[in-house]
Amino acid sequence: MGTGGVGGYFGGRLAQHGEDVHFIARGGHLRAIQQRGLTVRSYYGDFGIHPASATSDPAEIGPVDVVMFCVKMWDTEDAGRAIKPLLGEDTAVISFQNGVENEEILARILGSKHVLGGAAYIFSTIAEPGVVEHASPNARLLFGELDGRSTPRAEAFCAAAKAAGIDASLSGNITKDLWSKFVFICALSGVCTVARSSVGPVVSTPETWEMLVECMKEVAAVAHARGVPLEEDIVERQGMGGKALPPDQKPSMLYDLEHGNRLELPWLNGTVARLGRELGVPTPVNRFIAAALSLHAGSPGSPAPE
Repeated sequence: MGTGGVGGYFGGRLAQHGEDVHFIARGGHLRAIQQRGLTVRSYYGDFGIHPASATSDPAEIGPVDVVMFCVKMWDTEDAGRAIKPLLGEDTAVISFQNGVENEEILARILGSKHVLGGAAYIFSTIAEPGVVEHASPNARLLFGELDGRSTPRAEAFCAAAKAAGIDASLSGNITKDLWSKFVFICALSGVCTVARSSVGPVVSTPETWEMLVECMKEVAAVAHARGVPLEEDIVERQGMGGKALPPDQKPSMLYDLEHGNRLELPWLNGTVARLGRELGVPTPVNRFIAAALSLHAGSPGSPAPE
């Protein structure tokens, strides 16, 4: 559900391996996939899926084993309602979105028994209609049941992903893992977008590096206040991860800003600022980022294609 950079790349890998994959997209991106198939330009080698089963209407597909839920966060509620025709008795809906509240939203709409949490570690975008571009070695999936159990459906999807050449693994505490990623993605997305800069200059310039670190500390403090047991060295480890990224890499929020698309700001730094107010945790850096980018969060440009 959502054939953008995440859904297009990982769904494409599964389809390339022979899995029965249906791509749900819209607009020109959908039309291009229907007419020419899905093309993936990847760091690990280009490939194409042609013909590709693609539609804008989940009801045309019917019940499935797994839904990879990969829409932008502002579409979570509408897309959650739209995928109800995909649900069978034991269908797994795995959110591979940014943010830490998507699973709660989906559970309210679909029922908690269907919802799993997931994290996609990848830098990929829609390069043009029908074409997804993945230009760095990062391409990993981590997911699991919200209660930490290892279930047959989660194990089966993990096995299918591994067989397709995807670096996939199951989590015994996906809530903790989502917050660990959130520490990093809020800081990197927010600071790079405010600075209008790729990763390299941000992590190598003392002033922006300090801002990045302080932003991560605030997210970690909010997580602790919510009872999420992050490791004590989470900020240091995530900071090292940021320095190891390709210097020309750009977070998706910066990409969206540069291309006139709506921003996921309210669900990233905006969420940290809101939760900080509710929990009494100071979040001055995240509040600044949310305020500074608020003029661009709902850009008049067209929504990013899914």
